[in-house]
Amino acid sequence: MPEATVVLPWRPAPSRIPAFERVTAWYAEQLPELAVRTIDTDDQPFVLAACRNRAMREAEPGSVVVIGDADTLPEPEPLRAAIAAARTSGRVHLPYDAYHWLGASGSAQFAAGTPLADCDFELVRGACSGVYVATPETWASHGGQDEGFRGWGFEDAAWYLAHETLLGEAPVRHPGRVYALHHVAEQRAGAHYDANAERMERYRAASGDRTAMGRLVGAR
Repeated sequence: MPEATVVLPWRPAPSRIPAFERVTAWYAEQLPELAVRTIDTDDQPFVLAACRNRAMREAEPGSVVVIGDADTLPEPEPLRAAIAAARTSGRVHLPYDAYHWLGASGSAQFAAGTPLADCDFELVRGACSGVYVATPETWASHGGQDEGFRGWGFEDAAWYLAHETLLGEAPVRHPGRVYALHHVAEQRAGAHYDANAERMERYRAASGDRTAMGRLVGAR
């Protein structure tokens, strides 16, 4: 069995607790060989990028870390394949090539005992978060994620462009699915969101230009 640690960025919120409890139970039942813990920082508001970076900083050198969202369930075999490959590839691995957002109806079906693959879902095209698999060295090699993205939005898309540009290829996808459970959606509006959108434009402008992307990541 491949060995790795699962780290879930997590700050309790009432609507998210049922999904969090199902995710932790899923890992215990389906992937019992993996230790699971949560992580947070002192940032206000909650900063996913900071949690993910801290998880990697605190990891043992050469170890494999699975950074999972606290509402997202991976399929066991694609995750095991990603863990095995991430140890030596020098790339971040995504244990899916299809991201199923179950929404309220699909999440209710799963809670009632319907297999995940049979639950109602919306296919999220271009998804690049949910579950990351990498060593801390690989994560650091392209700067990790930008903690300047405050609140909700864009840190995963910016990270993807930095990985693609600085490492010369996209993160490695494995055939499989992840399933995102329902909770109250975060607000995609306001000053933080607008600032994140503006910050994302810098990554789009630097995409494909290793020198420009290196400056952008280095300036963080």
